[in-house]
Amino acid sequence: MQRKLISAAILSVLLISAAYAQTDAPAASAGAPAVSTKKALRARNRQTEQAVRKALSHTKGLDSTAIVIVARSGKVTLDGTVPDASQIQLAQDAAQTVSQAKSVANNLTVKVGYPRSAIPEGG
Repeated sequence: MQRKLISAAILSVLLISAAYAQTDAPAASAGAPAVSTKKALRARNRQTEQAVRKALSHTKGLDSTAIVIVARSGKVTLDGTVPDASQIQLAQDAAQTVSQAKSVANNLTVKVGYPRSAIPEGG
């Protein structure tokens, strides 16, 4: 009888210690994971931006030199200009092929050149 009581007491102490250790551990290291999580998130954002850049640069008929790509947690934004309107949809379609891109916001505009009349003569 006394053995059962001692065994039960030891088991209770072990269970309480295990439960305490589980709840105490995250509180003690709450600051550390946040830093590595931010780093990991920034790294994933950069990888997504690079993957979109690669998709755009491999798209025939698309001049992506003036396109700025910003990725935030899988949300990709395309900003900048393209030479003609047909390239806006080309860029959108290319960006959407990237698996990390959950959504694509297309803010591209057509680059408007100066009309001939606005250019001074001799210039």
